[in-house]
Amino acid sequence: MPNDRYPTAIVAQEAPPRTKPSNYPEPFASRMAGREKRPLGDLFGLTNFGVNLTRLVPGAGSALRHAHTKQDEFLYILAGHPVLITDAGETTLHPGMCAGLKAGTGNGHQLVNRTDEEVLYLEVGDRTPGDSASYPDDDLQAVLDGNGKWQFLHKDGSPY
Repeated sequence: MPNDRYPTAIVAQEAPPRTKPSNYPEPFASRMAGREKRPLGDLFGLTNFGVNLTRLVPGAGSALRHAHTKQDEFLYILAGHPVLITDAGETTLHPGMCAGLKAGTGNGHQLVNRTDEEVLYLEVGDRTPGDSASYPDDDLQAVLDGNGKWQFLHKDGSPY
């Protein structure tokens, strides 16, 4: 039985971008300038995992370098040549490449666009309750609350 609330199919690049560019508190949110996410999974009512079509302009980053305790992440590069930064070092990616980032490893990761061309990629992550994230390069930690919203704290546990 079809659901009139959700589309059957869409052109991904025509999906509306996220209205709030970043959930991070300042001074971190402004560091996400040049990143645009189109939450594709939400448009279809998906609840077990999220899918974003993400665009990075030259100089932009995907996120602060972070590691999840429970959320696996998967990236598939559609266009451009971002650098994947992990605890193991840096890897330049190109269209057709993918990367899997396993939860619970503590391996901090992020993509950075160091080129003069845009980067476009799909990111997929699960929505496991009780997830948290650490940020090895910043005074930040995040905890997913019971309503599925991220709460950001300093590393000492005090709120932003």
